[in-house]
Amino acid sequence: MTGESEDNAGVRFPPPLVYAGLGALAWLLDRRWPLRPPRELIPLLDAIGALLLAGGLLLVGISLALFLRAGTSPIPHRPADVFVAAGTYRLSRNPMYLGMTLLLGGFGLLVERPGVVAAALLSALLVDRYVIRREEAYLERRFGPSYLDYKLRVRRWI
Repeated sequence: MTGESEDNAGVRFPPPLVYAGLGALAWLLDRRWPLRPPRELIPLLDAIGALLLAGGLLLVGISLALFLRAGTSPIPHRPADVFVAAGTYRLSRNPMYLGMTLLLGGFGLLVERPGVVAAALLSALLVDRYVIRREEAYLERRFGPSYLDYKLRVRRWI
């Protein structure tokens, strides 16, 4: 029988740090080798960036609140008491990660840093490969058929 400390997805690195770390690295690289979008695109990019940033904040906030309301931890190295399938989780199995991707990408657009936008996409790829796959395998073991049914109904991202 596995102990309480072993009952988790086996994710050792907090996913928000992947986004923050790659975003910060992209920001530093941009200071050394700056790239800027064409001036005529800046108003459009600002508008898109603001929408992405607001949408990401909303998605993360609502999704986090759903976890807390359900009484389970959103932290991947802690045991899951329930899996949340309501609210934003009816549209995406990973709305918090989707929200973090939108936040970083929107921020990158607003501050005119294409590297930060690329860091958002790279973060999503890394989280998909090294976090989400582990979480899904854990949730399949933990909740069995009910989680497998959920996976059939709801897409991983959108």
